[in-house]
Parts: sequence; C-alpha cells; structure tokens
Amino acid sequence: MTELHLQTPLLHSLPLSAAAGTEVWIKLESAQPVGSFKQRGMGRACAEAAAAGATRVVTSSGGNAGLAVAWACRALGLDCLCVVPESTSAHAKALIAAHGAEVRVHGKAWDDAHSHALTLCGADGAYVHPFDHPHIWAGHATLVAECVGRMPKPAQVVVSVGGGGLLCGVVQGLDEAGWGDVIVHAVETTQTASYAAALTAGVPVETPIGGIATTLGARTVAVQAVTLAADHEVRPVQVSDAQTVSAMERFLDDHRVLVEPSCGAALALAYGGLLPTDGPVLIVVCGGAGATRTALARWQAVVG
Repeated sequence: MTELHLQTPLLHSLPLSAAAGTEVWIKLESAQPVGSFKQRGMGRACAEAAAAGATRVVTSSGGNAGLAVAWACRALGLDCLCVVPESTSAHAKALIAAHGAEVRVHGKAWDDAHSHALTLCGADGAYVHPFDHPHIWAGHATLVAECVGRMPKPAQVVVSVGGGGLLCGVVQGLDEAGWGDVIVHAVETTQTASYAAALTAGVPVETPIGGIATTLGARTVAVQAVTLAADHEVRPVQVSDAQTVSAMERFLDDHRVLVEPSCGAALALAYGGLLPTDGPVLIVVCGGAGATRTALARWQAVVG
C-alpha cells in the first residue's frame, strides 16, 4: 500500500540535550505536509478505506486529524466530511476546507463532534476515527521504524497524549523494532489529563478538559492506550500551560520551528529538566497545523 506520509528529519538536538542533561534526539513530525504526525495514521486509515471500496470518508477532529484526512482524501480522490467542535480555530477549519472537504461544527469538544459524525456516514461513507483504530496505530508506528539505525537505541521516548493514538503507534513501533524495554513518557497538560485519569482508574474515564492545548482535548482516551501500559512501561506526566508555552518559545528560538501547545507539552519535559538523565531520549515533535504567529501571541497572553 502506498504511504501518504514523508520520512521526517531525525536530529540530535544540542539545545535540548543541554537543557535535559542527557542526549536528546527529535523526530520532526512538524515537517509532514499537513504539519503534524497525523499524516501517518490518517493517511494509512484513508488508504485502507479506499482499498475497501469507500468513496466517501467522514471524520471528526479538533483540527490536525481532520486536516490529515482531508489531505489524504484529496490525494485518493475521496469525498470528505469533517466534523469539528466549536473550539477548533477558524484557521484550522479553513485549512481543512482548502483540500475540498466539507467542514461542519458541532458541540463544545471533540467527543461531541465524534458522536455527531458517526450519524453522518451513510451507506457510502467510511468513518475514520482520529486516534482509535489499528490502521492508525500502524501508520504512526512508522515513525519509530525510521529511527532504527539512524540513532542509538533510546532509553526513553517522550510523546504527547490526547486520545492516545500516537502513544499506541509509538509503543507498537518500539515493540516491532525490538525496543520493547524503552520507557515512554506520556505527556499531557494539567487541564487535559484524561490519560493519567484512565491509568489511575484502569479503564478510560470521561475527564473534564480545558486550557490552551485544545488538540489534546479528548475527554476519553482509547482503550488500547490503557491496555498497553500493562506490558510496556508508560509514565504519565503533566505540565502546566505556562511550561508548555515556554517550551514552544525556546524550541522556536533553538530550532526555528513553531509548534502547537499539544507538542510544546512534550518539549517541556526536556526544557524543564523533568526527565531522568539516562539517555538517549527521543522526543516526538508532533507539530500542529494551528501553530501561527497570531495563535502564539494568544497563547502567550493567556499564560501571562
């Protein structure tokens, strides 16, 4: 099956290594055509849907997954409907629509948009979930495969967690690479900590969501994201919105790349000296299409 993503840069980051006190490598998923890691999983899921005979795809998203689905549908010649919550920015909606997708707004949060989208598929439509499907995890797992042989085996991997799709894919990729003993730090903001709540409960639980990291805003994570923690060491971590924005600012200065708060949360562990110093460390720079100068100014104003 033809992959719809690019092989992204893998860099040894001197600034992050200095901040973390250990060797840090970064996988720049911000370099995907849609600006985020979502290109991998959503591209795989849309290609699978097309191979199964679908002519129309319906999805729900806070922004990045919807953009990746719209991009993939345009490349595959599929019609696309994307349902987004009210929290999705006008910029993100415009990016999705630019690829020919129909965009509808429903509900306060992604979970509301998801429930509504499920009613809109029809006989000719395939629903592509933004994070909870094996095709998506297999797509995301490819980013780990691209690291094998290009960096030392990591002792730790850092990923941001919204619904858990990236986490599931990274753990799958680590297992496939023979790196099943690598510790994974699953990072959320304090106001989007649905994964930490799920691990505490042992099952996904609906959790209130707030703050600036809106693309981490799934109230309930994927069951697989909880289940995999029984066989793989996953450490949940939360950072504040202020720590997130500070990390985004420093990463922009250090690597000339502007990312969303959802990505800044992962970077905050290294910049804040919050990681164990036994490296190497691999940080997935998940990116985010909502990262603009205007948005950065807004996020900076929120945290003061």
